[in-house]
Amino acid sequence: MIPEALKNELKARVAAAVTNREAAVDVMKRLQAHYGWLTDEGVHESAEILGMTTLQVEELATFYEMIYRRPVGRRVIHVCDSISCWAMGGESLMAHMAGHLGIGVGETTSDGVFTLLPCCCLGNCGEAPTMMIGDTLYGRLDSARAGQLLEEERAAVMGEMEGGR
Repeated sequence: MIPEALKNELKARVAAAVTNREAAVDVMKRLQAHYGWLTDEGVHESAEILGMTTLQVEELATFYEMIYRRPVGRRVIHVCDSISCWAMGGESLMAHMAGHLGIGVGETTSDGVFTLLPCCCLGNCGEAPTMMIGDTLYGRLDSARAGQLLEEERAAVMGEMEGGR
């Protein structure tokens, strides 16, 4: 169950929207942040807040790549696999990331820190190949820079965990 303050915040967001569906992604993303992923409970709560059916929310949740309907790591890595990124080495970048992390595409590291996912487009074609870690976009990547970014992110997550977050 979500805290009353979060529920009120989400209801205010819906009230400010032109239509309830306009606020749906915002509501789902906030509940995803609260739970770590959009749980079945989160779908039900989203539907209640939005005045929609759970099926309508589920349809939206499964449409958007960055709404996660199963558990993910503390940091989700999206590697762009659009034609622009592919042409600039995105496939090699994805293979490097998987090897560096010791997981396959779509999997989460055993320590729960990273989940590696492909993404159809991150909208950063001029900076290909591109990936996003959490909400931060990185472009013009090579294997060395990608590995460095992973280590920086891992250190940040470990710091958060030690700090009790």
